[in-house]
Amino acid sequence: MNHNLSLITTLAAAFSVALVLGFIAERIKIPAMVGYLVAGIVIGPATPGFVADVHIASQLSEIGIMLLMFGVGLHFSPNDLLAVRRVAIPGAAVQMTVTTVLGMSFAWWWGWSVGGGLIFGLSLACASTVVLLKSLETRGLLSTMNGRIAVGWLVVQDLATVLVLVLLPPLANVLGSPLVLAANTKPLWVTIGQTLLQVSAFIGLMMVVGRRALPWVLWHVARTGSRELFTLSVVTTAIGIAYGAAEIFSVSFALGAFFAGSVMRESEFSHRVAQQSLPLRDAFSVLFFVSVGMVVEPTILMTEPLRVLGVVAIIIGGNSISALALAVALRYPLKTALTLAASLGQIGEFSIILSGLGLTLGLLPPEGMSLVLAGVLISISLNSFLLSAIEPCQRWLLKHSALARRLERPEEPFAELPMSTERKYLEGQVVLVGYGRVGRRIAAALDAHGIPYVVAEQNRDLVDDLRRKGGVAVCGNAAEPAVLIQAHIANAAMLVIASPDTFNVRQMAQTARVLNPGIEIIVRTHSEEEAVLLKKEGIGLVFFGEEELARGMTSHVTQRFLPARETDVDL
Repeated sequence: MNHNLSLITTLAAAFSVALVLGFIAERIKIPAMVGYLVAGIVIGPATPGFVADVHIASQLSEIGIMLLMFGVGLHFSPNDLLAVRRVAIPGAAVQMTVTTVLGMSFAWWWGWSVGGGLIFGLSLACASTVVLLKSLETRGLLSTMNGRIAVGWLVVQDLATVLVLVLLPPLANVLGSPLVLAANTKPLWVTIGQTLLQVSAFIGLMMVVGRRALPWVLWHVARTGSRELFTLSVVTTAIGIAYGAAEIFSVSFALGAFFAGSVMRESEFSHRVAQQSLPLRDAFSVLFFVSVGMVVEPTILMTEPLRVLGVVAIIIGGNSISALALAVALRYPLKTALTLAASLGQIGEFSIILSGLGLTLGLLPPEGMSLVLAGVLISISLNSFLLSAIEPCQRWLLKHSALARRLERPEEPFAELPMSTERKYLEGQVVLVGYGRVGRRIAAALDAHGIPYVVAEQNRDLVDDLRRKGGVAVCGNAAEPAVLIQAHIANAAMLVIASPDTFNVRQMAQTARVLNPGIEIIVRTHSEEEAVLLKKEGIGLVFFGEEELARGMTSHVTQRFLPARETDVDL
């Protein structure tokens, strides 16, 4: 029997070594992804012994990126992206510019060409969306406001990097490439316009056609009752759209899959889609980290330690400090600024792709590719520690720095209600915490019945939009007493906590009880265990999603089959 099967051999080696080293990493209290990266080095060409197929591993990792970005899209709708655009767009632009300039400065010092320095700097400015998502998901931060801002920031980065990847080949000769490239007869402005048009066409197609077609396809597949067909349709959607986006519209696989998931989020099957794709996402995301380790040249750590140290300083220092400074300048809380700084202190898949293209075009020297890969390995290894240090760093800064305390409570223009607010919103009103999907529906019902309410929401852009539409809202975390005070909780009739963040529910309820002992409190939760604990503590009226769904369905059934006096069902 012929056992020279590169695909199976690569899969077996990658998963086996990653399992062993990932387990060891967890046992010694470091992130499992560090073990996966080391596994790639072990089975890669830079170390003696068995060598897996790097090309196959790279293609398998692309599948992992597609599935992972598809899953992100299921939890991050276009509306979420638009909600953080005011910090994500300028933030990504400033941060990438700062880091690129730093990288070019180092390259100039080392005697590289302008084109090589530009690609080197851009490679160090592209944080890995894959790494960020895994880290945020592990810590339960993906659905928080800080998590959404970080993901939105990286999506803008990805869009900018896609544009760079498309523009590099026609600009190679201008940037000093020694290779003789095929002449590009199109003017530069035509190339840029065509690229922007392609990306816009893909996004428009997904928003208009995909939003209708994909849920319709899922509905008909689900009607067959076949779990296998449903899973197949999910995988086909993720990989098929990602491939089509790359081939037809020159959009990256990652962004194509991301927008496919975003559109799929509009379907009532989004929760089931997420569950069906989770095992595949987890398995193939491991291959991404292994494939990164396989292309690392570990000898550069010994031959050029100072240059490697400089690269790591640019990645962690340049990206993180610029993000931190911009978040503070835009008056975001200290924790948001620290979260962004830690999230952006790493590079990954796009850095590898960009530096590889620069090497192919003859712009980036081979040493530059090795330095970028070393930066990928070290920054990914350190990133989990940076995210874990957010809370301790925040506590230390608040304790020892007056400036940090002022930054924790920045002068927020929407932190107070306008003096012109009508009295009906200040007495006997409903205080609604959270203006997401649930909060919006509650607000619409209150509007329909003419019940006055004040919204407390952390997203400044949402508060701004609400006020522009004539709504009454304050910006801030309702776990802080000052926010509920500004919402006039002392005179309110009811507190409705519609935010999915159940971690701070007790603090909100405690503040409300102190300021208004007789206030009625209503809370939502996704966890049955959390619902039981909140009920035992007497927080207020607790609504658990699955329980309320069962109650509503049971009520409908009993009203249909039983006399009216027998329809009271207490689940």
